[in-house]
Amino acid sequence: MKNSIVIAGGGIGGLAAALRCAQAGADVRLYERASAFTEVGAGIQIGPNVTRILQAWGLAAGLQAVAAYPAQLQVRQAGSGQVTGQLRFGAEAFARYGAPYVTIHRADLHQLLLEALQMQGAVSLNLNQSIGGYSPQNNGVQVQLDEGLTLNADALVGADGLWSRVRAQLLGDAPARFSGHLAYRALLVQADLPAALRSQDVTVWMGPQLHVVQYPVRSGELLNVVAIVHGQAPQDLASWDHSANAADLQRALGAVCPALQALIDAVPAWRLWPVCDRPPMLSATELAQGRVALLGDAAHPMRPYMAQGAGMAIEDADALGRCLAMTGTDLPAQLAHYAQQRWQRNARVQQRAIRNGQIFHARGLMGWGRDAAMRLLGQKVMDVPWLYNGP
Repeated sequence: MKNSIVIAGGGIGGLAAALRCAQAGADVRLYERASAFTEVGAGIQIGPNVTRILQAWGLAAGLQAVAAYPAQLQVRQAGSGQVTGQLRFGAEAFARYGAPYVTIHRADLHQLLLEALQMQGAVSLNLNQSIGGYSPQNNGVQVQLDEGLTLNADALVGADGLWSRVRAQLLGDAPARFSGHLAYRALLVQADLPAALRSQDVTVWMGPQLHVVQYPVRSGELLNVVAIVHGQAPQDLASWDHSANAADLQRALGAVCPALQALIDAVPAWRLWPVCDRPPMLSATELAQGRVALLGDAAHPMRPYMAQGAGMAIEDADALGRCLAMTGTDLPAQLAHYAQQRWQRNARVQQRAIRNGQIFHARGLMGWGRDAAMRLLGQKVMDVPWLYNGP
């Protein structure tokens, strides 16, 4: 008999979880509060640990049609423009890890997963419906929708993001915290840019209390630009899409080199995202208890300095599917096994993301040491084998 799984949230994590649970033989019902399956945001980077999973799910051709495949990551000083380090991707990354490093528009990855789900067929996708709470039962979970409906399922998966209502009931902890960092985001059409500003690589500009990252998406047609600076939280922390004032960003950046300034000046309009996270996970109970599990940002929201937020959600989904396919054990034990498999790796990435933010934004001697280490050791400092080799 099939397990029935209810999934809260129709973002990348929710769609990935629905796909893998269905592939594991579960009867899946997904509920999304929005009126359409869309994704807010811009570009994301996907390391070999994640592209390897997507390829195993049969999405290699779809990924190749919409992603960009940068040849390298280049680190430059924001003030001088000097190159301090390089990490080669392309064929070298594939040779090291058996999968490519890609950059992709968030909406394109979301659409790939949605199309794969629709082809799967055995998944019920429900819009304009949000999960308000749940009640544990002897052999299942009763799920309450805000619209007044009640559902019965064998398990509930909360993939409902940073402000997860499933998490709020399961763990009863404080809301996510503001990191003190603000991300200004923009997408530029590369054909409209001067030749000197166009790029098919990932470039990270680092300076005191700031960094700017740029990389291609949509097969290189667009350039994703994100500038992260220190600042005060906007009133609404839950929105990814605040209007932004270019003058505020320029004040926060201060004086930067001409090349970076030209890139900043080329942006016609910025959107603002307050960066929020939670402390690194401390135990498996933060991922699953009984017949309720969490996944992605609902469980372990992280700062963007490892470029692994979406990646960890996809890894979670893959592990969840493998655990649900286990035989000889009941569903609560399968969810507990999922939590034990995932929590320490997620905590490590959360912690490393916090540390990377401190390094990226370092001032004085720490900033000098960062640049010196990159010049001397280059790829050895910048590569992350423990991450890219997968869990």
